[in-house]
Amino acid sequence: MPSLDRRRFLRDAAASTALVTAGGLASTSFGAPAQAAPAAPAAAAMPAGAARRPAPVSFRWWGTAGWRVDIGTRTVLVDPFLSRIDTGLFKAAFKETTPLEVNTAVVDSYVDRAETVLVTHTHWDHFMDVPYIAGRTGARVFGTLTAYHLGLAYEVPSGQLSAVKGGEVLDFGDYTVEVVASLHSRNVSYSVAFPGVRVNPPAKPATIADLPEGDTLNYVLRVAGGPTVFFMGASDFVARNLAGIAPDVAMVALNSSTVTADYVARLMAALEHPKVVVPVHFDNFETELRNPPTVAPSDRTRLDQLIAAVRESSPRSRVLVPEYGTAYHF
Repeated sequence: MPSLDRRRFLRDAAASTALVTAGGLASTSFGAPAQAAPAAPAAAAMPAGAARRPAPVSFRWWGTAGWRVDIGTRTVLVDPFLSRIDTGLFKAAFKETTPLEVNTAVVDSYVDRAETVLVTHTHWDHFMDVPYIAGRTGARVFGTLTAYHLGLAYEVPSGQLSAVKGGEVLDFGDYTVEVVASLHSRNVSYSVAFPGVRVNPPAKPATIADLPEGDTLNYVLRVAGGPTVFFMGASDFVARNLAGIAPDVAMVALNSSTVTADYVARLMAALEHPKVVVPVHFDNFETELRNPPTVAPSDRTRLDQLIAAVRESSPRSRVLVPEYGTAYHF
């Protein structure tokens, strides 16, 4: 008889009773900013030896690969990109010289607080709002060495910047973050847009071409008493680096082309078939954050193909296509 994988057995047993719930926004307007999860009431004195009740946790998608995670009164952001500037990318008129103009009014309306910002890579649609958010909230920013040097170029204090490589497991008390070295997706020419890294602080970036890919990371967020969630910001990965993670929830980037072989099937196997798969980076991220998300026809086709591939390769996984700002509880 083959040996029993205890962790897998327990997780699969729990899957039969696991629920995903979604709460609407406080406002009836789909375009309204997501509100912070309500603070937990002050806890009464606990008897010695009593189990500590986990903090309430909510996940809100901010478009592209961006997330706001509220763990009680603590907030983690992943790839927050709210300015959604028009580069012409979705109009067949892409301009590499598009200025990096942060829409501070929009960012301020969504970001009231943050203590941790996780950056998967430094393309504009993942990084350009991060220095402003760091300055506004005092959050610590985690990312590659390129993210560190770009942060310095934006005059983010070095004490708020943490360069990571992959392999780190960082303890924040109510949650831990594991950093996973990864890869960026490739286009139909087998190339990466704006490749390169920054090994020293450059001049302050002025256009989107000044923000290179800068290497790519994934993150695993483990909430004490809550779910384990895998975040990716680009549609490629190193399967060996995902061994043993086995998340409950996987935020999976839509593949931009088919040049990465067996992308979905290999990813589902490497992640040991998560209970919930949430597609991300499928929306037109140069439009307003308003539900239902605007999706380009070609991306709609790829999204349908991704969902079908998940259902074929991981039939026990539930696919949840998110809407902007909705509070999901896993």
